[in-house]
Amino acid sequence: MSKVKGKNTKPEMVVRSLCHKMGLRFRLHRRDLPGTPDLVFPKHRLCIFVHGCFWHQHPDCKHACMPTSRVDFWQTKLTKNVERDLKAHQALTNLGWRVVTIWECHVKNRDLLRIEIHKAFNVEA
Repeated sequence: MSKVKGKNTKPEMVVRSLCHKMGLRFRLHRRDLPGTPDLVFPKHRLCIFVHGCFWHQHPDCKHACMPTSRVDFWQTKLTKNVERDLKAHQALTNLGWRVVTIWECHVKNRDLLRIEIHKAFNVEA
């Protein structure tokens, strides 16, 4: 698991590229904010997390299945990931930030991703 990247993943790079092409400017991985959001738009008080469907257990997603070996280990690990995400989301909301989660499986369709980003900024697509 030490080889699993936490920053600059392919889905994150796609979201960053699309945001940049849309003229949106952002900061990366702000450690001073709870959960270290992947993209931070200070002007809009918006944080975007780009989550992997497996690691963050995307509800009703085929990629969020539980491994069949070492089930206890994986169930504990993945549950803690989800709990940590919820705490970070709540902490950011309490600080006055809006929080959007973009899932790895949503990144594959660029048109839907563009619409999702527009919705995050309350801009009609």
